[in-house]
Amino acid sequence: MELYELLILAVSLSMDAFSVSVCKGLSTGRPRPGQCLVCGIWFGGFQALMPLIGWLLGVRFQGMIVAVDHWIAFFLLGFIGFNMVREARSGEAEALDGSFSPRAMLPLALATSIDALAVGVTFAFLQADIFPAVALIGIITFLLSAAGVQVGAVFGGRLKSRAELAGGLVLMGMGVKILLEHTLLG
Repeated sequence: MELYELLILAVSLSMDAFSVSVCKGLSTGRPRPGQCLVCGIWFGGFQALMPLIGWLLGVRFQGMIVAVDHWIAFFLLGFIGFNMVREARSGEAEALDGSFSPRAMLPLALATSIDALAVGVTFAFLQADIFPAVALIGIITFLLSAAGVQVGAVFGGRLKSRAELAGGLVLMGMGVKILLEHTLLG
């Protein structure tokens, strides 16, 4: 996987976390720098951890499904992307409280990183170098999530659905690209 592809994937995966961070910023009014860091650490940490777990699972079972790995990557990325687009188009506002406690942040970090687990499985099938990939995903998510809290406080919910829509479209596009590379060129 090329660096530019990995960068696009990292930004796309971070859009859920960014959207939730924007909502957290909306709910706090005037966030403190520590709240931005807490949000970035929770979301960035989970976005880095989950693809690593997915990669470990994918490597373990890769030999059994190598003949259909490109189809699995296509369906996983397409499904994740479709769900992100559907959520962005639904117009439903997420209600979040202003708490940055572990009790409030853990379920949010877990929920926004489930798609990263599936992407980690595709990393195993693509034989991607996992450690730079998870580091980049974690750093990008940390930065965007920390900034998202401030963005939410300043600009409100206008950016949330657009960010989620863009992220979903990019993930679906990457799934199609993987499928085409393996079926037409492979």
